[in-house]
Amino acid sequence: MAGNLKNRIVLSAGLVSYILLFLLRIPLSRVIGDAGVGLFAPAFEVFLLTTLVISFSMSRAVAGVIRYRVKRDRYRNARKAFRTAFFMNLFLGGMMAVLTLFFSTWIADVLVLEQLSHMALVAAALAIFLAAPLGVFRGYFSGYGMNVIVAHSQYIEKISMMIGAVLAGRAFYTYGQKVAALKHLEAHAYAYGALGAMLGVLLSQIVAILHLLLCYVVYVSALRGRPGQDNSRRAETQFELQRLLVANLVPPALIAVLSNLYMLADQRFFNYCMNVTGQGELRTAQWGCYYGKLVPLLGMGAAFACLFVHGHIGKIGSAYEREEYRNMRERIGKAMKNGSIAAFPTAIFMAALAKPLAACCYGRATAQIAVLTDWLRKGAALIVVFVFCFLFGQLLYQLHFVKELMLTTAASFALHLLFVWILLRQMKLGMDGLLCTLILFFGLYMVGAYYLLNRHIKYRTDWLTGVAFPFAAAAVSGVTMYLISLALLDVAGNVLTIVIALFVGLFFYIFLLMLLRVIGEAELHEIPLGFLFILLGRNIGIL
Repeated sequence: MAGNLKNRIVLSAGLVSYILLFLLRIPLSRVIGDAGVGLFAPAFEVFLLTTLVISFSMSRAVAGVIRYRVKRDRYRNARKAFRTAFFMNLFLGGMMAVLTLFFSTWIADVLVLEQLSHMALVAAALAIFLAAPLGVFRGYFSGYGMNVIVAHSQYIEKISMMIGAVLAGRAFYTYGQKVAALKHLEAHAYAYGALGAMLGVLLSQIVAILHLLLCYVVYVSALRGRPGQDNSRRAETQFELQRLLVANLVPPALIAVLSNLYMLADQRFFNYCMNVTGQGELRTAQWGCYYGKLVPLLGMGAAFACLFVHGHIGKIGSAYEREEYRNMRERIGKAMKNGSIAAFPTAIFMAALAKPLAACCYGRATAQIAVLTDWLRKGAALIVVFVFCFLFGQLLYQLHFVKELMLTTAASFALHLLFVWILLRQMKLGMDGLLCTLILFFGLYMVGAYYLLNRHIKYRTDWLTGVAFPFAAAAVSGVTMYLISLALLDVAGNVLTIVIALFVGLFFYIFLLMLLRVIGEAELHEIPLGFLFILLGRNIGIL
């Protein structure tokens, strides 16, 4: 039991970190305001995009290069690969940090049309530089099989980021209010709040590096390998290792950047649309509301649902490597069914409880509750398409169809830019158009990845049990939850309404899944209080 929990903690570290990144924005929007989050967004997105290269992708590249050598007891070459990657990534991170610092004003004024965001971009440049050694250290530990340390470092980084960004954001926002009073310009308070939040992100990089340095000092003797047992036939040159690292770095980096570049592009188009329609004064706060309130709720819902499919991806890749194609297809079917079982209710339940959920997270008195409720109901479909994008994209990568994945990512992003240009710049649809383009982006990504994956492995999808029945069960349960929320919201309040509606909705959902033969006793044993549903199912004859 303990070993299984440990494996889940390690395997789910990336998705849990993703959830924590979204969770950060909820208290941050309360501390520095929607306009502050709107100025924080460009700096944070630039930070995320660069760290996808120098931290996420480089850690994978380093881990692969070192793991290959450690398995063959080539410890000298593994240590040399670490040193080569360290200085190479330090140079790359330094170059990206300098470019961000040098072009901070241009990024703010031209790229995203938010002049006051350049203060936060300066802090982002420093955080980018510190992310470079962080990625190499994580790859080093992962290459030696110490994934628990890597997972702990991710949790430590994100938790310290949440605490640091909120506390520093509050402190700098308070100072910014004094500056704003002197200059008679309220926007300066939000700019200082965004700067403080980004300095909190910078602090998290320092904390994570100190943690990994301490681990390195503790485990350094074990990481060097056994004395006298090095099987390196020759010392690999630095040029060979650099070329190998670049070859392993570029494909995942391109895929990761193209998959996440849409948010920065969307802010640019949205700001332009608001400017030309005479709403430029509202653009920063409205984008901050979208980025700091709507996206976190949808993102956490999507990441939560992805947890139900993430564990199957590695097993599918292993079955493919062993040429156990029947087992692989069975696992793909189970992953798709699990994705449907998790994604449909998450999306529908969030839409059904949009009003109490928004009020519970951001306060009943918040002026945008009605707007957020409308956005949540329209954008809930993003959860479903994102989960299947994640599943099919990860499968393409695990099964080594990297070219197909790059083609899917590039085509989806190019079409997304086209749709944004049409719906926002030409048709001036604002946030409704933006939500539509995101659904189209992930929808095209999902369809393209599924088509290319299916072309190689010839998988036949069980559309009835794997997709249609979970959707029907979630829809019926969602309607029930919506009716309960209408009846209880004014009487019981937000929290109690959510608790009661979720309890009843989940009961109906699981019962309907049993009735439709989507899940059986094996699946019920894995969920909390599943034995009660087993007893119920046996008594009424559906199990």
